[in-house]
Amino acid sequence: MKAARIYAHGVIDDIRIEDVPEPVPGLDEVLIRVEAAALNPMDNKLLAGYLKDFFPLAFPYTLGTDLAGTVVATGPLVATVRPGVRVIARTDPTSGGAFAELAAVPARLVVPIPRDLPLLNFAGLPTAAATAWQALFEAAAVQPSQSVLIHASAGGVGSFAVQLARLAGAYVTATASAANLDLVRSLGADEVIDYRNQDFTAFARAVDLVIDAVGGETLERSLGIIRPGGKLIGLSAPFDTEGPKARGIDAQFLFHESDAGRLAAVAELAADRRLQSVIGQEFALADTVEALRSLSKGGARGKTLVRP
Repeated sequence: MKAARIYAHGVIDDIRIEDVPEPVPGLDEVLIRVEAAALNPMDNKLLAGYLKDFFPLAFPYTLGTDLAGTVVATGPLVATVRPGVRVIARTDPTSGGAFAELAAVPARLVVPIPRDLPLLNFAGLPTAAATAWQALFEAAAVQPSQSVLIHASAGGVGSFAVQLARLAGAYVTATASAANLDLVRSLGADEVIDYRNQDFTAFARAVDLVIDAVGGETLERSLGIIRPGGKLIGLSAPFDTEGPKARGIDAQFLFHESDAGRLAAVAELAADRRLQSVIGQEFALADTVEALRSLSKGGARGKTLVRP
């Protein structure tokens, strides 16, 4: 089969698309024929070695964590799914394996999806939608009628966060580029801000919660618009949380952790058509290098997929 592999930490150009042996599912694993795999910023960070202290990789390593496909075989201890079932999964980052034609994944990480809906509706859920869920409902415990500001709202996590916050009954203010304002409105944002031409601090005041996937100056400026007792969830990189806490703001960096129950919850919303997956770009597996290079430029609209 074909797979996108690396042999050491390096740069995007070091990725090789090559023929490798088909994986054999272990006792508690399922073998999935991948129909679409979603890219995440973590893929480039794993490649570069920025996360090697958290996720040590064994080389050669097949990139990718998020996938959607059909089960073709199961290990003898698997009783939760059978061949022919369509599923989504987020593999352990140390294992990777999604950017390939076939992937062996522990059954505990696999979530079945309906047969009557396009797989592409689900391929972008495992990291982005689940991160948005984790931020809003687990880390922030968002409540109806609260005011929520979501940065980078047209991106992978942001586009799901807008929808989930509205489903929770919150008033949603969202920042995006001018080209994406209509998209963000269609996802349910009550108010949209063109971050390139408008100062979000002039429009949003005393908000209950900020979800920030940008970091840096955007995160710092966001602290000035959060009410005392409000919350800030940073998704981009670890940051100083003690300063905000001294100002009465509950600030935390959220590191996404895989959870099949959480993934099943967002998959159910997608199956009920209450959660839309925005697909920005699609690439062939052979063009994985180009796909990751595009993602690294930032400003991606929704999710970027590679398809074997």
